[in-house]
Amino acid sequence: MSEEIKTMRNVAFAGHGGAGKTTLAEAMLFKAGVTKRLGKVEEGNTVMDFQPEETKKQQSINTSFIKYTHNKHTITLMDTPGDQNFFSAAKTCFPVADSMAFVIDGVGGPSAMTEEAAASAIQYNLPGFVVINKLDRERADFATAVEACQTALKKKVIPVCYPIGSEEDFKGLVNIVSGKAYEYDADGKPTQIDIPADMADDIEAAKEEFVENVAELDDDLLEKYLEGEELTEEELKATFRTGVLGAEFYPAIAASAAKMIGVDVVFDFINDYMPSPLDRGAWIAKDADGNDVEVAPDPDGEFVGYVFATIVDPYAGRLSLFRVIAGTLGK
Repeated sequence: MSEEIKTMRNVAFAGHGGAGKTTLAEAMLFKAGVTKRLGKVEEGNTVMDFQPEETKKQQSINTSFIKYTHNKHTITLMDTPGDQNFFSAAKTCFPVADSMAFVIDGVGGPSAMTEEAAASAIQYNLPGFVVINKLDRERADFATAVEACQTALKKKVIPVCYPIGSEEDFKGLVNIVSGKAYEYDADGKPTQIDIPADMADDIEAAKEEFVENVAELDDDLLEKYLEGEELTEEELKATFRTGVLGAEFYPAIAASAAKMIGVDVVFDFINDYMPSPLDRGAWIAKDADGNDVEVAPDPDGEFVGYVFATIVDPYAGRLSLFRVIAGTLGK
């Protein structure tokens, strides 16, 4: 059972309304085969925003939950509202997430609600990553958005891929970790290409900065780096994951959910670098006497659940939403 838990991920999509959280979620569900068509917010046919008021307003009002599988991992996505009028529905869900994905508008950058979400991530010590979305839009700028996130999220933001092309010519990515470049077709299918010549120097500098940031997380690795030895991709990935899980920084991914660019990178990043319930470790609860007790994420232990929201449904009545922390709840 613990092997099954190792492949679980619970990720909350957070950020300002209109940044494209629901669009990204819909693109992922479509690519994962959960849906047969790509839902679009402007057409009112998304899976995540299904309530009549959400369809009418073309925005999320409540947090939606859905699961998908990718490469033998089971991921629960939480698509949270970003409008300040409904943000309380997002804040109640953040404690039950194991990680957060900050979806940022590549044109407007992070906003006040993004800062609120980031404060919650710091409060609960949640690892996370940044998706700079809508890079196909006019005036979108990846570097500017990343720089703005450094301040808004109160964390160092380290890009792990860079866009090829800009605005309407945005067509692909260069992955800093693997050193490979990809161009996407109209269906979001990537094809590996050579790194564009006009980007070679910038990518080399970005790679060097990335390696230096990762090496600083491990004394042995830093010593090796300072002595001029080349660090292997395996060493970089392992130390990088340690830094991500420790919430030392937020990696940043370039994307356009509407054009399906970078969606595959988000898939793999969640699987490879976001924590499982086992990585998160024990929860702190109160016993009958009010004393702190640790609750390990043990499926064979006594059942413990965390109720994080109660809703009233006109048909089902009062419903409480909870996360299973330990044990198993049967019928």
